[in-house]
Amino acid sequence: MAKISLTVNGRAVTANVDPRTLLVQFLREQLRLTGSHVGCDTSQCGACVVHLDGKAVKSCTTLAVMADGHEVVTIEGLAPEGAALHPMQQAFYEHHGLQCGYCTPGMIMTAVDLVQRKGHELSEQTIRDELEGNLCRCTGYQNIVMAIAAGAKAMAPRGAA
Repeated sequence: MAKISLTVNGRAVTANVDPRTLLVQFLREQLRLTGSHVGCDTSQCGACVVHLDGKAVKSCTTLAVMADGHEVVTIEGLAPEGAALHPMQQAFYEHHGLQCGYCTPGMIMTAVDLVQRKGHELSEQTIRDELEGNLCRCTGYQNIVMAIAAGAKAMAPRGAA
């Protein structure tokens, strides 16, 4: 067993894990944070995306021990303190960017990372290119793309044009 200490959604966590434990397994099974989904176990679908030190990673191919000493944010910890939803979550809700919802947490976490890297004005093509590696089997992606564009704008600081 390996002892790990990390911050998950702003909370300090210490645990003993088998060194082979995937981050998604640790989050879901030990911490009971089930928003990150396991869709493929091969890093193809993106349903498991979380933020590790502020960057999107696929937690199905990241070992829990790799997060030792780092900060992890899951879909459950994305909304700002006191808010029901993060602006990107709200945009997915308002623009019908989900159907079954299985891919939605990974899509949202990827979208927030995209905005942090590329800014608040995103073209449809940029969004579609950046979603490569996130699969949705229910939608035609159009509402997801619209939701991400709206969420990106909603994430802009107040008064920014």
